[in-house]
This record gives sequence, C-alpha cells and structure tokens, in this order.
Amino acid sequence: MPIFVQSKSGMQFKHPEILWALFLLIIPLFIHLFQLRRFQKTPFTNVAMLQKVVSESRKSNSLKKWLLLFTRLLLLAALILAFAQPFVSSGTALQQKETVIYLDDSFSMQAKENGLSLFEKAIQDLIKNVDPESVFSLFTNTQTFTNIQIKDIQNNLLSLPYTYKQLNLEEIELKANTLFSKSGNSIKNLMVISDFQDRMATGTQPLDSALRPYFVSLRPREVRNVSMDSVFLSDRFSDQAKLTVLLSGGNPEEALPLSLYNDENLIAKTAAKFGENAKAKVEFSIPGNEKINGRLTLVDNGLAYDNTFYFNINETEKIKVLAISESDNDYLSRLFTEDEFALQSFRLNQLDYSKLDDQNVVILDDLKAIPNSLQNVLRTFRDNGGTLIVIPSISSDLASYNSFLSSLSNIRFTEKVSTNTKLTTIAFDHPLYRNVFEKQVTNFQYPSVKEYFKVQTNLPNILALEGGDAFLSGTDGLYIFSTPLELENSNFKNSPLIVPTFYNMAISSLKASELYHTLGVPSTIDVATRLGSDDILSVAKEGYEFIPLQQTFPNRVRLSFDQNPTEDGIYTISENGNALQNISFNYPRAESQLSYMDLESFSQTNIQDSVMSVFRQLEQDNNITAYWKWFVILALLLALTEVIIQKFVT
Repeated sequence: MPIFVQSKSGMQFKHPEILWALFLLIIPLFIHLFQLRRFQKTPFTNVAMLQKVVSESRKSNSLKKWLLLFTRLLLLAALILAFAQPFVSSGTALQQKETVIYLDDSFSMQAKENGLSLFEKAIQDLIKNVDPESVFSLFTNTQTFTNIQIKDIQNNLLSLPYTYKQLNLEEIELKANTLFSKSGNSIKNLMVISDFQDRMATGTQPLDSALRPYFVSLRPREVRNVSMDSVFLSDRFSDQAKLTVLLSGGNPEEALPLSLYNDENLIAKTAAKFGENAKAKVEFSIPGNEKINGRLTLVDNGLAYDNTFYFNINETEKIKVLAISESDNDYLSRLFTEDEFALQSFRLNQLDYSKLDDQNVVILDDLKAIPNSLQNVLRTFRDNGGTLIVIPSISSDLASYNSFLSSLSNIRFTEKVSTNTKLTTIAFDHPLYRNVFEKQVTNFQYPSVKEYFKVQTNLPNILALEGGDAFLSGTDGLYIFSTPLELENSNFKNSPLIVPTFYNMAISSLKASELYHTLGVPSTIDVATRLGSDDILSVAKEGYEFIPLQQTFPNRVRLSFDQNPTEDGIYTISENGNALQNISFNYPRAESQLSYMDLESFSQTNIQDSVMSVFRQLEQDNNITAYWKWFVILALLLALTEVIIQKFVT
C-alpha cells in the first residue's frame, strides 16, 4: 500500500521512503573532497615553462572534476526523486471517496428532450461518464444496486422500467446514508439525478452536512402534458348510462382525440376540448347495466403513462338485506330498491333463522326484545363479517338489548330521555358520509326526536343530538341508533339524511369493486363466492399473476390490495381457473402535473444541468499531476551532460 505525504511546499511523494537514498549523495562528495591518491615528488632540472603548463593543466582538470561531481550528484538525485514519484494534487484528491447515485425513474422522467426521454438521457450519460473501474452504489425509487461497477449494471439500467413511486428528498437522504459507510474520514458524494418535481420537496430541505450533494436537474424545454385524471359513471341502472372523463393540462386552442374501447373493440370516439383553465370534461353514452372492460386512450405528445385509463363495469351483485321488524312502516322497501338490493322482511315470530346465513345486512327494527336464540345467531352473523343495524323500540327491554350489545362491542343503553331535541351534529369525516357532502353543511334542516336512549359505547358518533348524546353511532359493520324511527317519535324518515345513511351502511357490507382502483392506494373488494377450505383466489392479466391478501367468509371472500399489483390494466379474479369478475387498476396521476422545485434555496448544494458536468468536477477534485517523468528526462539530460563534459572539457 503506497504512502502519500505532503511537503510544506505542496510537493507530494508516492514512495517517500525512497528519499532516504538522497543520503547516498554524500559518497561521491566525500570521494571528491578527500582524495586518497598520494603524489611523490621527483626533482628535475630548471624547467620553468613545463611547470607553467602543468599548473594550467591542473586548474583545468580541477574544474572538470567539479563539473562532473555536480552533474553526477544531480543525476543521482534526479533518479532518486523519479523513483519516489513526486506529484501535486488538490486538497481532497487523496482522501477516500464514496459515491452514491440516486436515479429518478418516476413517470415524469418520460418527458422528452430532443426526441429522447430525460430518463434515457440520464442512463446514457451515466454509462459514458462513470469510470469503468470505480465502485459506487446506485438506487432508484424501487431498486438498489450496492458496491458495483458500471459494467455490472449496464444492462439493468438500460432495461429499467418507469414507476409511479417517487421518493422525496428526505427519503433519498435516508436511503443514501444506508449505502454510505460509517467512516467519518471519507468524502461522501451524493449525486441526485431527477427533474425535481414539487412533490419531492419536504419541510426540512437542507441535506445532511456530512454529505456532499450534487443535484443534476434534468427538465424538458416544453412543460406541457395532458392527463386523464378520473372517470365516473352515472345513471348506471338506466338503459343508457353516462360515462364522464375528466382531463387536465390541455391547450384551449386544440382538441385532442379520445377513444373508448370495450376490450379491443372501439365503441366510441370524440374530441376533448379544453377551457381556459386547461381542463376538459368528456361524456360517453354506454349501454346501462352491461358488462364492460373499458379502456380510454388519448393522443398526446407529453408523458405517455397517463394517456391510457382502464375501468370495468361488472355484473351487479345485489346486496342481500334481511329486516326483522315489528314496524308497520314500509320505509325500508323504499330505501333498498330492487335494482341494487334483495330485501326480505320478517316479523320476529315468522323468522327462519337459517336465512341469516346468506345475508349481507341484518336490520333489527322496533323489536321490544331480542331473544337469546336470535342473539346467538346474530353473534355468529357478525363474526362472519355481516353488517348489523339496530333500531330500538320505544318500549325496548333494555336488559335484553344490553345483554346482546355488550357482547358485541361493550355497548349499553343506560336510560330513556323524554325531551324534544334536535339532531345537530354530523360527522362529515366518518366513512359513512365520505364523498356524500360537497362541503360541510351549516344550514341543514335537521330532524327532531321526542324520546331517545342514552348510549354508553366506545363506537364513534356518526350523528349526535343537542348536548352531544348519540343519535347514531358505529363503524365497520355495526351501527346502533339510540332512538326509534317511528314517525310519532322522530321525523328522521322524512329527512334527506336517511337515504345516504342507510344506503351507505348497506353497501359497506359488500365492498363491490369500484369502477377503477389506483395503484399504491390500499383498497378492498368483496367477491361473492363460497370457497373450499383449501381454495384461494388469484388475480392475473396476461404475463402477470399474483395472490392478494384474502379473508374468507361463508358467502364471500374479501380481497385486499396494497403493494400488488404494480402494473396498470384490467385484471381477472379467478377461482381454480374459473373467472369470477374483473378489476381495473390505474397509475396515480401525481406525476402528471409538471411543476418543479426552485433549487436556488439549496445554497449548500452543487447544482448542475448534466451528468457529464458533475463527473468532470469530480475528476478535477481527484486530479493528480505526476512529475516523475520529468525527473527521468532530467536524469537523461544530466547523463548526456556528463558525456559532453568528459569529451570536450580538458
């Protein structure tokens, strides 16, 4: 291992131990100064002229010896210095260096510059500029390559796919720190190659002072992209349903063609015209209540990933609702219509308990008491994932109700309150009312109540009365009213609130597949099927299959999606090879908004516009100027000088 030292003058030596050889210069100097040869005097006759010639000859000979001495000393010194390999370097050239590269492979890097995407340009520049012998680490939003050389991952880089995931700057820093060593003496170079969209910003923008960050900002010249953002369906159960597509990012001066496919069949085509706000709304008429595997395609010169949108309309599975009611009011039949629900209603003394096994929702309405036999069946129903709605009677046997409710979720009716009061509070953020109200209503015509029961429960309030007492509480398939809904006690049945309240309680019992789902956003659907003990459901499209997390109930299977799938498209849910229904996934549209960070706030960061310029600067920081060749040349010149002295100096 070579040792590097730096002299006070700035000269450094790769092999400084060889400099000890300079002491050898004493030997020729010693030989010259202390001549060991002795002279013997011989008497001659008077030869004055000869003595003069000899004296001049001795002076010339002495000069020649001194010239040869200095030439040989310099020659030997030059050779010693050449072998010590002197050089001059920058202040950081000899420090240990580590390099970690973050390469942004998110969809926004699809933007093109001179016919080449920003991502492809970054990869090509890396392959061209990284030293083939250097060892570094590289990571993207989804993959990591540790302590590799460029030749090891060249093919991997060229085949890297785009992703909808995007690390922010804080996450990039945390990930990079796991790839750097723990050494405090090394220079840690972090190269971030990205277009730096606004969504990468964090509250704590300055990076760790232990890192030396280099930001390579790659951005297209033309910042424009049209995106299909969302799709929704209305009038689904009529003869002609309406499919609405929302788009953004368009130019008001142009219309872009938009096509609708069912599988591979083109069923409609129109043009999207944008307003001054760069948004557009396009409507298609499609057959109502018909199975469709939909695909929308758009022609746009911006990003490619958001030019396709998948959705599917499956055959509607009716939600099975069973009401055990002593009420003479038929309000439930008006709420649960035949197009979406299969409603059955029984008096308590006419109920066949075996019918509960196949239901999604059970409603206890105006029962004076809940028999023990029914309590046992309902507990099993709840354990199997069924939704239970409890509406007490004004003359309820509280002991019977409390015996049942306390076994479900520690719920108790404590006392009856007889006072005229109004329902005044709506939990707008409760899942039951999510997306029901466009904004929080303050001038709502709230219903009133004459008598109610105080409820002791840990379930969240959904609707509350004046004073904070619960009117409706519950979550996740268990909903408890604190008051009877008979007209002589409450006008809630005539309130606009009753429709979304009961409708959403019922549809939450069977989580039907939505028109589409978004990748990376956790979602859950229920598939109406009965699985054997060893059977599972699989989800697949051409070339891609996986088994999602699933929970089996007696009459359905609940599928949960989070990390899978990772590709957009229409997938088929199958049981033992038999297709049950389809489900669609789309990439999130966060990357579509081409809005970029202002990097000027990163004062401690070196900001460059190309990968090449960063590597050029790193090369300058590592620059070492070697001088050993010049000392070899000097030694050769001195050897030539010695020859000349020997031949021409007399």
